[in-house]
Amino acid sequence: MENQSIIEESLLKLKEQGMKYTKKREALITFFARCNRYISAREVHEYMSDIFPGISYDTIYRNLHDFSDFEILEETELNGEMKFRIHCRCQGHIGHHHHFICTVCGKTREIYMCPMDYFKEQLVGCEIEGHRFEILGRCEECSQIS
Repeated sequence: MENQSIIEESLLKLKEQGMKYTKKREALITFFARCNRYISAREVHEYMSDIFPGISYDTIYRNLHDFSDFEILEETELNGEMKFRIHCRCQGHIGHHHHFICTVCGKTREIYMCPMDYFKEQLVGCEIEGHRFEILGRCEECSQIS
């Protein structure tokens, strides 16, 4: 899905959730749609501060969590820090999948195999309510740097 339609759909989702359109929210979504990787709130704040001087870190952080609640962004913890990326559903990925996440640059790759079948065999009688599976490592570019 192209970036402009990701941005438009995300802004529509915000409106459906009762959030007002602002240039700051559009810039935030545009940044994530363009980057398509996991990004820390600190990095988002640095980017947004260049465009909107004086924007508070709290405002950024609150919007990131709201966007995550509305499934515009996904979140994960990497190296002890919360990071966010545009939600896979916003990019047209509908099927069940998991991610490889680069611990250096935050780039992700979808993995369309789920290990839950193996675990279900070992958890007979248990009711699994959800799961999350991420593989962490260095992408091709970052593994050549070290």
